Amino acid sequence: MSYFPNVGMGTFIPVDSIVHRIDPRVKIVSVLLLLVFLFVSKNLLHLMPYMVFTGILFYLSKIPIKAVLKGLKPILFLLLFAFLFQIFFTPGTVWFKIGFLAVTKEGVNMALLIGLRLVLLVFLTNLLTFTTSPVSITDGMEELLKFFKFLKVPSHEIAMTMSISLRFIPTLFEEAERIMKAQMARGAEFGTGRFLERIRSYIPLVIPLFIGVFRKAEELAIAMESRCYKGGEGRTRLKKLKLEARDYIAMVIVILFLVANVMWGWF
Repeated sequence: MSYFPNVGMGTFIPVDSIVHRIDPRVKIVSVLLLLVFLFVSKNLLHLMPYMVFTGILFYLSKIPIKAVLKGLKPILFLLLFAFLFQIFFTPGTVWFKIGFLAVTKEGVNMALLIGLRLVLLVFLTNLLTFTTSPVSITDGMEELLKFFKFLKVPSHEIAMTMSISLRFIPTLFEEAERIMKAQMARGAEFGTGRFLERIRSYIPLVIPLFIGVFRKAEELAIAMESRCYKGGEGRTRLKKLKLEARDYIAMVIVILFLVANVMWGWF
């Protein structure tokens, strides 16, 4: 069995799979297209193919199920809030009432639709970061943004900023976990008491977390300046991106899937 480290959202998992070998530009464009068409779908039935397609992609990528499920952890609160908000505050046919709150048929359908959209959104974005290294994402974004040269878009700087942001996501979670364990060792309690008390208990965690993030950002800026980093002007690459047969095949498969799904939605 392969050994996988304690991975989370935004972490690159180096596995030898067909999804990992696909060009980063193809993966970025494919994920963006899937996300756009995902939010165009208006009912649960039309989201079923996206679930199956996403599941097949994860199977081909050989990503461990632990990493897939762990990617949902950061949005559980948002998912629960959106689910309950839609159930209780969407007008329509009332099924039953809980005090002054009414559960409607349309509310339940909308809650399931939005919840499934959010889950698929996280799965697809995690699939990109799990199977593509930060360097490859930077190169792919820079190549894609070169189409906007006539607008004087600083493609390299934008791509570098996005890559660093993605790289800091797992670091942020690790820092939060470390601070939480340190405070729990000193008697702090998280997730106990009433709702407002739980929220209040996380305030001492937020302040040192932000201080640590700003410190790491400053250290990174100093490190880049000490190495005379001046942006993308005049920079060369050891490996240049080149589309191969598998990349064209992957793009065609995604486009055919989206076309078939749109045509199915018309009937």
